[in-house]
Amino acid sequence: MAANLRFSTAMEALVLMATEPARYRTSQALALALATNPVVVRRLLASLSRAGLVASTKGPGGGTRLTRPAKQISLRAVYRALGPTELLHRPVKHESGGEKEVRKAVHAALRKAEKSFEQELDAITLNQVIKRAGLKAAKPGPPDGEKKPSGDSVPPLPPPPAASS
Repeated sequence: MAANLRFSTAMEALVLMATEPARYRTSQALALALATNPVVVRRLLASLSRAGLVASTKGPGGGTRLTRPAKQISLRAVYRALGPTELLHRPVKHESGGEKEVRKAVHAALRKAEKSFEQELDAITLNQVIKRAGLKAAKPGPPDGEKKPSGDSVPPLPPPPAASS
């Protein structure tokens, strides 16, 4: 049985975007950083976009970036954005009378486990993952409507506020 890497690949892409949220990332640049195919990245980004987690801009200088701070993105939101999964079960094509009852019992147990799994994911944010990885999520860039950066260049970030004594 092959592993489904959609969730982990999406998480890695989101982490990259969260570390420089003002920067628009192309699917090509993300794919290069993630050592995968740009088509894979585009499919993931499309799912994340439909869920409102990222927004994309087409054309020269276009790309994708987060729609909100990493603190406001739960792992459950990412998991659900990627659509139905067969994480804990798969459909049965043929079954006899006794097998149907066994399948129902197993399915109920797996549903309960998946609910617990999703509750755990809901308690963890993208920002927490970034911190656990020893990285730091930057503050979000300018809101929509303001001038966006061009290409993959990184705009200068404002200086941090002065520490009060």
